[in-house]
Amino acid sequence: MNNLSFSELCCLFCCPPCPSKIASKLAFLPPDPTYTLICDESSSRWTLHLSERADWQYSAREKDAIECFMTRTSRGNRVACMFVRCSPNAKFTLLFSHGNAVDLGQMSSFYIGLGSRINCNVFSYDYSGYGASSGKPSEKNLYADIDAAWQALRTR
Repeated sequence: MNNLSFSELCCLFCCPPCPSKIASKLAFLPPDPTYTLICDESSSRWTLHLSERADWQYSAREKDAIECFMTRTSRGNRVACMFVRCSPNAKFTLLFSHGNAVDLGQMSSFYIGLGSRINCNVFSYDYSGYGASSGKPSEKNLYADIDAAWQALRTR
């Protein structure tokens, strides 16, 4: 099984012997961050900086259509959020929960393409422990993350 030693297998399944801990070790695979968010001096505007691993496919003009900010969850973590204004006359905004093992930086080009094709804006967020979000990935944090993202989308 992927060349895991006996001690690594024991640690994975037995330390601690809790089903939620086992699920967290197997289910959450946060990548190394592919972006950073830099806050301006007034602490009101965040600037998105993508690394080369983010594989940005568009020009700076499209990047200007991306608004990033942080919101806080009920569990105290700060979660990175991204609002992509894909179309000036969009009537809808899609709340997108990305898959495992990616972060907002890797998904940003996809969001631009998706929103442009279906004529809607896209709002997404990183889970706790992913990208610029604080905390650790866990099932409880995941529920708090989506709730905080939904509240941020509704109130902004």
